[in-house]
Amino acid sequence: MSTKIKELSGLAFLPFPEQTEMLLSELKKRFSLNDKPTARYGDLFYFENLTAEDFSSGFPYWARCTMIKPFLLTFDSIGEAAGELKKIQRNWAPYQYTCFRRANLIQEKLPYINLKDRNFPVEIPSSPIGLYTLIDEHTIIASAETSSNLPAGTLHFIEDHENPPSRAYLKIQESLTMARLFTGCELPKAGDRCFEAGACPGGWTWVLAGLGANVFAVDRAPLADSLMNNPLITFQAHDAFTFKPEEIGPFDWIFSDVICYPERLLQWITMWLEYNPNLKMICTIKMQGEIDWPLIQKFADIPHSRILHLNYNKHELTWIHIPA
Repeated sequence: MSTKIKELSGLAFLPFPEQTEMLLSELKKRFSLNDKPTARYGDLFYFENLTAEDFSSGFPYWARCTMIKPFLLTFDSIGEAAGELKKIQRNWAPYQYTCFRRANLIQEKLPYINLKDRNFPVEIPSSPIGLYTLIDEHTIIASAETSSNLPAGTLHFIEDHENPPSRAYLKIQESLTMARLFTGCELPKAGDRCFEAGACPGGWTWVLAGLGANVFAVDRAPLADSLMNNPLITFQAHDAFTFKPEEIGPFDWIFSDVICYPERLLQWITMWLEYNPNLKMICTIKMQGEIDWPLIQKFADIPHSRILHLNYNKHELTWIHIPA
C-alpha cells in the first residue's frame, strides 16, 4: 500500500459528547435535511451530498466540530500518516474511537498542540486546527479546514471542587473564553459593573467577582454564604426579570442563566438592548421540550450576536452579544 489522499465531497459533523440525537434532530428540523449519513465513524457523521453552502446561516450548534473539506488518507506507517498531515498544515487534533494506540503514536509525531484541560482565564489561539480520525489501521478521514479553533472542538477547564458554589461556573468561564476568541473583547475586570439575573447559588457571580468586577446579583433565593459578604457583590432578593433598566442601570455586562421560556428571555434581552444597544450580554437559552428553531433564529438575528452550544451546556444554547 502506498500513501494516498482522496478528496471527498460533502461534510462531516462531530457532535458534542452525548449529544448525537440533538445534532441529528437539528440537521433535520433546523436545516430540513432528511438524508441519512453516508457513513458513521464512532460519533463522526459523514454526509457526502452536503456542501458548506447548505449552511450559509452557520454550521449546526450541536456539532462541536465540522469537517468542511474532508479527505481520506491511506498509509502504511505511523510516520507516513503524520508526515502527510504535516505537509498540509501544522495543527491537527484527533478524534479517537478506534485504534487508540496507533492514533496516539501519530499524534506524538505531529507538532504539539495543547489537548489538556485548561486553567481559566485562557486565551485560545486563532490558528486553524484540523481534525482527523482513524477509521482503521491504515485509513484516516481528515479535514484541514474545520469550524473550530479548539482541538476537536473541545474546551475543558481544570475544575475547582472547593470554592465555586455550583458547577455552573464552568459555563461562564467557557462563554467568556469564546466571546474573547470570537470578538477580541476583554473579560470583565475591575471597575466593570455586571448584572447577573437569577444568580443563586452564585457560580457565575463567583467567576465575575474573581475577575475583579462589581456584581449586582439578583435572585429570589440568596447566594451561597461564601459570597454574601464579598465587597464586590451586591445581592438583592427580587425577580430579576421585573427590574427596569433605568431603575438599576447602567451596566457594562448583563448575564442570565435563568431557567425560563426562551420567549421571555428574548423579551428581556430586547428591553435591555433598547435601553443600551452597546451592552455586552451573555445568556443561556434554556430549551423547553421541542426546540422552536424560528424563535432561536430571532436571537441569532440580533446584531452583534452569536449563538453556540458549549461543552458545558446540556439541552440549552448560549447567546453572546458583543458590540463591535
